[in-house]
Amino acid sequence: MVAKRIIPCLDVKEGRTVKGVNFENLRDAGDIVELAARYSGEGADELVFLDITASHDRRRTMLEWVERVAGALRVPFTVGGGIGSEREVEALLRRGADKISINSAALDDPSLIDRLARGFGSQCVVVAIDARQEGGLWRVYRRGGRVATSRELFEWAAEAEARGAGEFLFTSMDHDGTRRGFALEPLARLGEQARVPVIASGGAGSLEDFLAVFTDGKADAALAAGIFHFGEISIPGVKRYLAGAGIPVRL
Repeated sequence: MVAKRIIPCLDVKEGRTVKGVNFENLRDAGDIVELAARYSGEGADELVFLDITASHDRRRTMLEWVERVAGALRVPFTVGGGIGSEREVEALLRRGADKISINSAALDDPSLIDRLARGFGSQCVVVAIDARQEGGLWRVYRRGGRVATSRELFEWAAEAEARGAGEFLFTSMDHDGTRRGFALEPLARLGEQARVPVIASGGAGSLEDFLAVFTDGKADAALAAGIFHFGEISIPGVKRYLAGAGIPVRL
């Protein structure tokens, strides 16, 4: 059985790690390089770095920040934020990224997924989907959760996969930062629909939440930020708990 992955996330603003609730009320969570080195040493399976204001500010991900973080890592590294072209992906891969995460640019121009999959391989292309429940549907948002689209979670995921997405990073905006658990129902539905791995994001608050996201939520990986940044739960602690519950993890 394929091991489930535990992935800390660095939401980066102005060169610092930040964390909020429902994508708002951000507070400082520490130095990006120090946190990256800590998580790499603690046994994180991967690290995700999101330049969270790049799309809104209509600029590229800051390459200097990416290079500094990559230098502190011994695990696979995914970078997202403001990525909109093959040239930008090439620059990020040269600076140490292993995979890239696209969101707003893919919604603006879905053919970007096709081009990146052809140019770099689907394994390099993570499509991030930020969504919240509205009127019984999961509406997809862009620009760091600031702008609603006409897209619905499951139809957008189906199109993105058909175009070459190699992985999904699904964040429930309703659950983000609340520490009340992951959005298990849409995660399970997405996991059953998709033929590529699904990373669950938004809502981790307890060890039990991580167990639930792999059993009831059918996720392939669980991403968390604040609970790791502020020392409330450790990555080794999560992995020991999951292993004890029979979930395959890398110890």
